[in-house]
Amino acid sequence: MKKSLLLSGALIIPALFLFNFSRKKEPLTWKPVVTATSCEARHESAFARVGDKFVLLGGRKIKAVNIFDAVKKEWTNGAMPPLEMNHFQAVEYKGEVYVIGAFTGSFPHEKPIPTIYIYNPKTDKWREGPVIPADRQRGAAGAVVHNNKIYLVCGITDGHYDGHVAWFDEFDPATGKWRKLPDAPHVRDHVSVGVAENQLVIAGGRRSYFKIGDTMTLTTPEVDVFNFKTNKWETMPAAQNIPTQRAGNTAAVLGSKVIIIGGESIQELAHNETEAFDVKTRTWEKLTPLNTGRHGTGAVVYKGKVFIAAGSAKHGGGPEINSMEVLE
Repeated sequence: MKKSLLLSGALIIPALFLFNFSRKKEPLTWKPVVTATSCEARHESAFARVGDKFVLLGGRKIKAVNIFDAVKKEWTNGAMPPLEMNHFQAVEYKGEVYVIGAFTGSFPHEKPIPTIYIYNPKTDKWREGPVIPADRQRGAAGAVVHNNKIYLVCGITDGHYDGHVAWFDEFDPATGKWRKLPDAPHVRDHVSVGVAENQLVIAGGRRSYFKIGDTMTLTTPEVDVFNFKTNKWETMPAAQNIPTQRAGNTAAVLGSKVIIIGGESIQELAHNETEAFDVKTRTWEKLTPLNTGRHGTGAVVYKGKVFIAAGSAKHGGGPEINSMEVLE
C-alpha cells in the first residue's frame, strides 16, 4: 500500500505543478458596472473613496453629491455643495473628502476657490476649511494624501486662459499649516497624480492657453517623479514619456503602478487609453482601454479594483456621462 501511495503521489504532484505553472495571468479588463440606479451625468468632477462608499462630487454647475455603496451596489444622493466646484482631484483624509485646488465659475476665466471645502459622508454635511495662501491659489491641480499630509502640485491660476504653474505645496490638516516645496520640473494643468512606493508621479496634463487661442494642443509628454525619501524631483528620460499625450486624465494606484486613465486632447473623442507607469521598473505598460472614453472625472481603488464614473465623452464640455466602469 505504501508503495502504491508513493507512486500515485509521484504522478499527481508533478501534474499539479505543471498545471499551475502553465496558467496564464488574466489581463486587467474594463467592465461596465450595472446597477439599478446611476450617478448624475457630470464632468470636471472628482471621485473619492471613504470605506465602502464612493463619493462623486463637483463638476460644472452646482450638483448634489452622489454616493455609491459598494456593498449594496446602489447610488444615492447626498448634500448640495456650498458653491460650484470644478477641475480638481478630491482626496480622502480620515473619513472625509477634501476639495483643494479647485475652480469655480465658467470658461475661460474660472476662479480658484480660496478655501478648502470638506465633505463628511457620515453626516452628509459640508464645512469650510482653512484658507489657501493667496499666492498659491489655483485650480486644475493634482492632489494626493501621503503620510497624513495633503500635497498639491501644478495647476493654473486663471481658468483656461493663462497662468499654468509648477508649484508644489504641502498642507498639514492637523495643524492647518502650509509649506512650499520645490517646484515640479514642468508646468502643467488638468492633471491627476498618484503616489506609489513613496514616489509622487505626474504624467499627462497640458498648458491651457486660451489667451493665445490654444487649450488642447500643448500637452506635456514628460513624466516627473518626486521621491519623498530624498525630497528630490526627477524627470524620466524621453524614452519614458507618457505613451499617449493627454490632459484631463485620471490617476489611480495599484501596487507600484500609477495608472493614467482617459483624458482629452485635440482629437474629438475623449481618450480611452489606460497606461500604467511602474515606479520600480520605470517602464510603461499599456492596459485594456476603457469601454467609454472619458475625461474630467476621477477614479477610486477598492479591493484591488479601479472604478471610474462620470466624465465627458468628447473633448471640451460634453456629452456628460453617468456610467461607471471597473478595471479588474
